[in-house]
Formats: sequence, structure tokens, C-alpha cells
Amino acid sequence: MLCPLCDQRGARRACPALGKQICAVCCGTKRLTQIQCPSDCAYLAAAREHPAAAVLRQQQRDLGLVVQFMRDLNERQSRLFLLTSTFLLRYEPPELQRLIDDDVAEAAAALAATFETASRGVIYEHRPASLPAERLATALKPLLAEASQNAGTSFERDAAVVLRRVEEAAREVRALEGDNRRAFLDLLGRVVRKTDPAPDAPKTGPQAPRLIAP
Repeated sequence: MLCPLCDQRGARRACPALGKQICAVCCGTKRLTQIQCPSDCAYLAAAREHPAAAVLRQQQRDLGLVVQFMRDLNERQSRLFLLTSTFLLRYEPPELQRLIDDDVAEAAAALAATFETASRGVIYEHRPASLPAERLATALKPLLAEASQNAGTSFERDAAVVLRRVEEAAREVRALEGDNRRAFLDLLGRVVRKTDPAPDAPKTGPQAPRLIAP
């Protein structure tokens, strides 16, 4: 029986997330990105304990790219970059179409332009050209508004810097993997992890995500 994901290789691994047999290659390459593996998956546990050399190289490349995109950001900008990245991973488009890197770049560019004009004392809302990007930008605004509380007048400049960096990252990673329209989003899924608060911890604003180091 062929793997239903690639339709090329033999399906020899029982995938608890999909409820069907898949091949070892798809299991290894789509794990936690296109396949939402449960925490008790034996293959996931084995991979975490004994990652293959190729996986380690991928992790190091991914982390290196994210560190590059966060270069010279100050502490608040770095937190905002990671908060925005976490939001992108959890965002579900209302039109039920998968978010792609072009949508991310376009939405980030429009929001960055809005913050840039605001920092110069001009109130003007720049809007993306495409509907998916506009919906993403609209969904991002409450996160940015919450992050701006008690942040002072410099928040507009910080937000513009971070959003331009998100735009740059989405376009650059997309260019590196021309056949993957979600290359940047997939990279974030492998590198950025949300840290959940303790059940009894008071909520003090958006919880800080962190990078997954290899």
C-alpha cells in the first residue's frame, strides 16, 4: 500500500494523528508541521530522543534563520517578533483557506506602513491588496493593541521595525523554497513554541513564546 501523503513510497508506519499508515519519510518530514502528532506518538518520542543527522541540520538551519531575522532587535522588539510569529501559527483564516507566506508578507507590510506613518504624526491606515492579507492584518491588530499598552510612544517605531522584519523573513524564506508556499510558516512551526502559563498563574498580558533550540 502506498503512503497516502506522498503516493510514492510504501506505507509502513501507523500514524495515530491521521489514523492510517504512512511512509517513514513523510512521518519524519511532515511531523509537527503538516501532521499534528499527539504527544504520546512513539515515533515522535523516538525522534526527540535520537534525532537523525538530517533533522539536526534542519533544526540548526531553521534556528539560524530565525536568529538572523531577529538580529539587532532590542528586547521588546524580539518579544513582539515572537508573539507575532506565534499568532501566525495559530491563525485560522475565516475563509477556510490555508494561510501562505505571501499573505503574511503583504499583511505585515501594510501594518508596518501604518505604524511608520503614525510615528510621523500622520494617521493613515494602509491596507493590503488581497483579501486574505487584509483579514490577517485585521486579526493581528488586537494583538498589537494589547502589546502597545503601557509601551510608551516608541511602540509605533518598534512595531514598524518588527513588522518589516516579518515581511522580510516571509519573502526570504519563501524564495529559498520556491515550491513551498508556506515555507516561512512551516519554519516557524518547527522553531517557535508557545510557553503556556501555569493554571493558577495570573494573566499579565500575552505570554512570551520561545525558540526551540536543537
